[in-house]
Amino acid sequence: MRAIYFTEFNGKLEVKDLPDPIASDRGVVIKVEASGLCRSDWHGYVGHDTDIKLPHVPGHELAGTIASIGSAVKKFKVGDRVTVPFVNGCGDCEFCLRGDAQVCPKQTQPGFTHWGSFAELVALENADFNLINLPDEISFSTAAALGCRFATAYRGLAKRAQVKPGEWVAVFGCGGVGLSAIMIAKALGAKVIAVDISERALDQAGKLGAGLLINSKDVDAIASIQTMCGGADVAIDALGSPETTQAAVMSLKRRGRHLQLGLLLTPTGLTQMPMARVIAWELDLLGSHGMAAVDYPEMLELVKSGALAPEKLRTNEIGLAIGTKALAEMDLYNTPGITIINPQH
Repeated sequence: MRAIYFTEFNGKLEVKDLPDPIASDRGVVIKVEASGLCRSDWHGYVGHDTDIKLPHVPGHELAGTIASIGSAVKKFKVGDRVTVPFVNGCGDCEFCLRGDAQVCPKQTQPGFTHWGSFAELVALENADFNLINLPDEISFSTAAALGCRFATAYRGLAKRAQVKPGEWVAVFGCGGVGLSAIMIAKALGAKVIAVDISERALDQAGKLGAGLLINSKDVDAIASIQTMCGGADVAIDALGSPETTQAAVMSLKRRGRHLQLGLLLTPTGLTQMPMARVIAWELDLLGSHGMAAVDYPEMLELVKSGALAPEKLRTNEIGLAIGTKALAEMDLYNTPGITIINPQH
């Protein structure tokens, strides 16, 4: 198979011919038709993720067809159209059994714990537990756009923060995660504030339903939000930086909820938070780490109905060769939305 491949962190990326993966007894091999390019892939490439063992093939937001299947797999067959959460649960632990596979302590993640989906083929474990049948109405590229960003945002807003109609939701950072959050918040009936330093990203946020747009390079976003609506009911850091996290928390009204979607990766694993405000205003701090396969049908029904339109987030579709450059330059990306890599091109 052809795949994007690297042998050292932050080193050379190349498209290389590699051995085809083999399905385990409970696993499958997927012919990858589409894979989302995510900032998490860049974090892994530069060495921020300790699960990765070199050499490596990145990629974790995928959709495709089953190419081969393990002897113990009962619910799927070769040729099925499928997608999968980026967190694959073991299916046996207490968390998986109660429907919380996204926090499974024995989880596997394509592109992190093993070779990923920036390849023509990818192996996945525990197929009967983790795979999701993809309706014919949803394209492979749309399913890949759901990936970790859209699914994580959906679960974060709908289940963790429990956004209600009429609430003010402030989204800090309007990349793929932030734009997903804006679309979902709007679908849940919220009034959305978008915060970014890019006019291009803010323009896209407005098209997706954000009613108030704030360029934090020009104005004080915290003061603006507190003045405009008395503080947000829910504030989301969709970028993942100490600055955006603290700004999101400080933009909340009393008894507000902060939702952390962007990865906060520091050398110590610790991040400063304005805890005095959290205590005095009784704020809730929430995280969202993907979404279990068991929860996908609800989201897919909303996509089929048109209530959610993740295809609007797709801004570019490229092959593996251009994908190497796009991944290397991910930290410099100022393109809003989601880039899809098609390994079959």
